[in-house]
Amino acid sequence: MVPPQRLSGAALALQAFAAVAAGVAQALSLAWPTTGQPQWWLQILSLAVLAWLVRGTTPWRRAAGLGLAFATAWLAATFWWLFISMHTYGGLAAPLAVAAVLGLAAFLGSYYAAALALFSRVAPVHRVFAAIVFAAAWLLAELARGTLWTGFPWGAVGYAHVQGPLSVLARSVGVYGVGFVAAVVAMLLAQARMGDLRSLRAWLLVAVGGLVLAGAGLQRHCAVDLCHTPASPAAAPLTLALLQGNIPQDEKFQPGSGVPLALQWYSDALQAASASLVVAPETAIPLLPQQLIPGYLEGLTAHFGQGPQAALVGIPLGDEERGYTNSVLGMKPGQAAAYQYDKHHLVPFGEFVPPFFRWFTAMMNIPLGDFNRGAVGQPSFAWAGQRIAPNICYEDLFGEELGARFAEPASAPTLFVNLSNIGWFGNTVAIDQHLQISRMRALEFERPMVRATNTGATAIIDHRGVVTHALERHTRGVLRGEVQGRGLGAQDGWNITPYAWWVARWGLLPLWAAGACAL
Repeated sequence: MVPPQRLSGAALALQAFAAVAAGVAQALSLAWPTTGQPQWWLQILSLAVLAWLVRGTTPWRRAAGLGLAFATAWLAATFWWLFISMHTYGGLAAPLAVAAVLGLAAFLGSYYAAALALFSRVAPVHRVFAAIVFAAAWLLAELARGTLWTGFPWGAVGYAHVQGPLSVLARSVGVYGVGFVAAVVAMLLAQARMGDLRSLRAWLLVAVGGLVLAGAGLQRHCAVDLCHTPASPAAAPLTLALLQGNIPQDEKFQPGSGVPLALQWYSDALQAASASLVVAPETAIPLLPQQLIPGYLEGLTAHFGQGPQAALVGIPLGDEERGYTNSVLGMKPGQAAAYQYDKHHLVPFGEFVPPFFRWFTAMMNIPLGDFNRGAVGQPSFAWAGQRIAPNICYEDLFGEELGARFAEPASAPTLFVNLSNIGWFGNTVAIDQHLQISRMRALEFERPMVRATNTGATAIIDHRGVVTHALERHTRGVLRGEVQGRGLGAQDGWNITPYAWWVARWGLLPLWAAGACAL
């Protein structure tokens, strides 16, 4: 092992600046500001800069500091829009809102600081082994961020690869596995030397790697579904009407403005739609059923109970005695009781207040909920030959929880529906980032993901993660299109992806084990 190199104060400052700049570039790779599209190559290059800074010879304390600088900059630049919800809509003083965003980014960044400190202590001399150990440490940090304290994996590096050569891996190893492979490539790139080009072995590795990447890219864009789960054999494409009310967030829960507007517009749009499935977003109806005008909800139920259509509508349910849930109500002909899906993965500070943080929420003027959690793996909504699995807001961020529905392939979902309202974050890159998250879930499970939102992105994503229909954000309207479910048929238990198979049985444990074994 080469002894650590001592650096001057100026050199250390330059390294810290490079780590921060690379962290910001990592955030930009998730959704480029002008296009909203991910940039997979930028993700690998920015992580390669960090890998170059900490490769092998860096003292563990310096590696931890560089990791913290990189991760704090990356995460703060990724979810800076939390400032809008806390300051613009919550009334929290701007300096405190900035401090809260930076504090959250630094806290989550500490996982990566610990991972790079560990890497620095155990990094082997062999470059391939060093790349694997670096990626394993990175993987464990990503898993910790996505799991501990209810988890907040927003902006995991794998989301930059929903399009590009590595996207084909999602069906087998999921977003965290894609991030692991990207980290291996980044460290190999950081350790490359010009002398390597004279090595026959290096050229062979380049040739094999090029063929793998080319084959992966070709499969992603091939028109023939040779390796994908088959379309639902007995069901025709499902026609959709996805409602986007664009109710201003600062009026959405106001009884004199946003509430009457939402009730009137969504009622009219639900009853005017002619599609087979109509979807209204999270809390499209912003009141409890017992708070509604008598006959309002009954009228909607009667409308969908006697025609050839079905609807999924976001609405809060419950009462003071039983507690409240953030829910989806399903209505269709011939059902004895309305279908109900209750949100499982609640948002901290928005849908529940973590212990010891009541003082923080008391500083903001935001209508907070204290909701009960729904169960993991709730039944799908059966309609038109499809098994439709709703999820609410950022629940689509947790693929391991959506994957619980695939434990029995014969009853696995054929279609996902996400109902969201991220109007709290304005017309920002948060909308694009959430769209990439939904695209990754479509890749992992090879199931279409339909999105109905209040302000965007209302979209239809096919089983290859491609956006086929989209409504302009921050407009009021209806997105019409159709989607073909995938994997229907009890006769074939393998109509699910490898990722869906193992994550339904063991969750993220195989990835934890792989990372630990590599270290």
